[in-house]
Amino acid sequence: MPKDSDTISQATRIPRPEHSISRADISGGALKVLYTLKNAGFEAYLVGGGVRDLLLGREPKDFDVVTDAEPEQIKRLFRSARLIGRRFRLAHVRFGREIIEVATFRGAVDDPDDEDHVSVNGRIVRDNVYGTTVEEDVWRRDFSVNCLYYDIRDFSVLDLTGGMADLEAGVLRIIGDPVRRYREDPVRMLRAARFAAKLGFRLGDETAAAIPECAPMLAEIPPARLYEEVLKLFLGGAAAQSFELLNHFDLFKYLFAESAERFDEDPLSPAAQLVLQAMANTDKRIQEDKPVTPAFLFAALLWPAVQKDAKAHENRGLTSIQAMDAAGMDVLARQVSQVSLPRRFSLAAREIWSLQSRLEQRRGKRAIQLLGRPRFRAAYDFLLLRAGAGEEVAEMADWWTKFQEMDDSGRKAALAGTGSRRRRRRGRRRQPQAQT
Repeated sequence: MPKDSDTISQATRIPRPEHSISRADISGGALKVLYTLKNAGFEAYLVGGGVRDLLLGREPKDFDVVTDAEPEQIKRLFRSARLIGRRFRLAHVRFGREIIEVATFRGAVDDPDDEDHVSVNGRIVRDNVYGTTVEEDVWRRDFSVNCLYYDIRDFSVLDLTGGMADLEAGVLRIIGDPVRRYREDPVRMLRAARFAAKLGFRLGDETAAAIPECAPMLAEIPPARLYEEVLKLFLGGAAAQSFELLNHFDLFKYLFAESAERFDEDPLSPAAQLVLQAMANTDKRIQEDKPVTPAFLFAALLWPAVQKDAKAHENRGLTSIQAMDAAGMDVLARQVSQVSLPRRFSLAAREIWSLQSRLEQRRGKRAIQLLGRPRFRAAYDFLLLRAGAGEEVAEMADWWTKFQEMDDSGRKAALAGTGSRRRRRRGRRRQPQAQT
């Protein structure tokens, strides 16, 4: 197996009888793009995760095409094509609900003093450098297993970086010098964790060894871009394993610094266990094809920080409701400097947190009104997470579970019983004062 920094000078072409990719498993839209480009005289290859997943016997989520045609030429061939991207220009070709991403071969940015394309620390800031051959394009991609090209001309697979060997060995290896490649785009470290988790692969030795040196560069990435990466990490069906790898490589703190600090203080705390449980539950919901929302995900990921802030506010004299509301606002205000969160999701996360204190009020009309709140179900699910993680809210979670299952008369009786118990407890607390 080649080392991370090795250059493979001899391409390997795997003929159709020796690989498992069949055109029957490729979407009609992708095939139409490949054949249209080929018939127009251009080179065209299927590349990336689609090829990788087909070779692993998995069903690809999407298909990407690479070609020597430039974006404007692609647009002229497909009426439904739309050109997108500033960092690197490419085309989206739509067939009904399916979108095929079509990119032009990329060329190397060799001049480190080229300020139009490379920042002072080596990060590529503009990537519209087109190549003319697949041999140029291959060295601008990230991992060898994502760098296998399916050639529509003879249905062979072109391997220029040892990707087939890595695929068979279950190794994720970055192409070229890992430090340089991470400097070009620090997000590749997050992608390494995500792909390793998704595929069940291990990182190549050099690919892993370069992460500690390069990890601080993630602080230079715009928060909006990191938000998109967080969604890919945790809403792709391998959240638990992704979270474990982020912590193993000490990358989580560059996404959620305050929650990471709480983990470091006490990895067995209920708040830390809640995040672990939320990751596992998210994976389960995705496997069961149930909906998941970024608001609930962020509510869980930031809970260790919110809970710590809320306790500090209570110590300063705020009520539990006031403290939770203030903590939610404060934590989100600080979090946007690392990973941004669209307002519709940040507001929903704040309401999930806020309702945790309000769920303690189980008497009179307030309990009935809480059932009608739009975020009640999410807040109740979050309460169950807290109980499962070991917080002292199991009795409250059980009460709300039963309360939802009751009819109107049962709820009235339950609320009356709660009120009488509270009155008896208050009476017992007052008796010692009367005796003194």
